Amino acid sequence: MNVFEAVKQNLTTRQAAEMYGIQVSRHGMTVCPFHNDKNPSMKVDRRFHCFACQADGDVIDFTSRLFGLSSKEAALKLADDFSISFDRKGHDPPQKRVIKRKISEEMRYRQAEQKCFRVLCDYLRLLERWKEEYAPKQPEEDWNPLFVEALHRQPYIEYLLDLLLSDSIEERAIVVAEYGKEVRKIEQRISEFTASHPAGCDERSRSHSARTER
Repeated sequence: MNVFEAVKQNLTTRQAAEMYGIQVSRHGMTVCPFHNDKNPSMKVDRRFHCFACQADGDVIDFTSRLFGLSSKEAALKLADDFSISFDRKGHDPPQKRVIKRKISEEMRYRQAEQKCFRVLCDYLRLLERWKEEYAPKQPEEDWNPLFVEALHRQPYIEYLLDLLLSDSIEERAIVVAEYGKEVRKIEQRISEFTASHPAGCDERSRSHSARTER
């Protein structure tokens, strides 16, 4: 059995996607890694299909596109990563170390870009919520710090997200490289806020309850 047959018979696209760090819902949907997908639009099972960009194929096609490899290189990578046996005659990759290094570098960048996008989207949703929930109701009312933060930070976060949604890899790389440290701080800010504000219990609801009791 050659490497292509062995891989296709033993692996699904979903198994490969999850192996390479792509989160898949229990219904088999995931954010498409082949375009700037905001919402899960790709279905992965034995094969994959994106309902937005129309990317389609089997597990080898998926891995080939994900890492920028030829079909043969992708099949060999899958066989190696999943310990799949096949007739190796004529299939020993002469540049195995170069391929693995290329895959490692691309995977690290892809994961960093996806993390930046996720963190910035989460923060933008928080800012939009704060801007609405903590807006002063009376002219003389003191401005809540979260409302002030929303006013100051929302345009800037929207700008970074616009760069990440750009078709230019150079502009996306700028955000990943130059703003990575700041994104980590934002992630910590979100974690701290979430820990101190359990779901369904924010400062405004507590103050409202206190006024009601009085």
